[in-house]
Amino acid sequence: MGSVKDVRVLVPASENAPGIGRFVFSDRYSVFDWGKMPDDIENKGSAICIATAYFFELLENMGVKTQYRGVVEDGEVKPLAEAKGPINELEFDLLRVIKPELKNGSYDYSAFSSRPGNILIPLEVIYRNSLPAGSSVFKRLERGDVTPHELGLDSMPVPGQRLYMPILDVSSKLEETDRYMSWTEAREIAGLSDDEYNLLRERTLMLDQLISEQASRLGLINEDGKVEYGFDIERNLVVVDALGTLDECRFTYKGIPMSKEVARIFYRSSDWYRRVEEAKKKDRLHWRKLVGEGPKPLPERFRSAISALYMAYANELTAREWFDVMPLSEAIAVIEEFIS
Repeated sequence: MGSVKDVRVLVPASENAPGIGRFVFSDRYSVFDWGKMPDDIENKGSAICIATAYFFELLENMGVKTQYRGVVEDGEVKPLAEAKGPINELEFDLLRVIKPELKNGSYDYSAFSSRPGNILIPLEVIYRNSLPAGSSVFKRLERGDVTPHELGLDSMPVPGQRLYMPILDVSSKLEETDRYMSWTEAREIAGLSDDEYNLLRERTLMLDQLISEQASRLGLINEDGKVEYGFDIERNLVVVDALGTLDECRFTYKGIPMSKEVARIFYRSSDWYRRVEEAKKKDRLHWRKLVGEGPKPLPERFRSAISALYMAYANELTAREWFDVMPLSEAIAVIEEFIS
């Protein structure tokens, strides 16, 4: 079980063949790497599943390799268009997950040096079209973890800055806490060749453009988002996990955040968040044990509006009324009351 979705293994993956797995998207959510938050967001899982299937089917029609096999309804695997109602389960080609071993305070990625196939690439790739207030980039710049030049910028950015060209950032995927790193380190730990590295970056820029175009139909701006990849048996690049959802992307609507970012904004003023930040500074591996009391639940009206946000996005993205819910614009108006 993950913090937001569960994985069911129907056929295990091996060195020589992919397996078959299913994602069961839950109504759970997570912020700041905490894990499950105290609230469930009603119908979030189904909305995320629908949006993910929509984007994967777009990619398949474009000839882009993905792990997607179809959505699951009443035990049957089918295209999204054939689903009779909201579904929260998706079937996919299962890749091997080789977790790096923690040795003497650092992770051992030597298993990737032999360039195996049929594996999950141990990286999260982040595209950034802007640097909104609250972006992790500003904390990293302030700490000196990264320089503007390393991000491809000519000068120090300011909150809200739109970028002339997207920035591609990268972090760990399989470590205890997500860790940003340089592309030099990312290529090394994942065992990427020059061609694989270049294709991964080109593919991410293409996905960024596709998501931005689809979001713009709804009046949304695609500020940033994450993409995950794997290699099939022949080490062809494969798009995996979820894509183009309100969990994977940070969208805005007329300047108002429209993703789980709204929950992040709400909690940033809490004592719990302050303790999380202090704990991470003390111990990057075991910080959760230092936090103490967990976060308090969201106000009910706010939680319901976030739920409406997810459902309305699935409706309007696919041009199909999966959920009986208010439009995006109305859900955003309620959310603005809590984060402005």
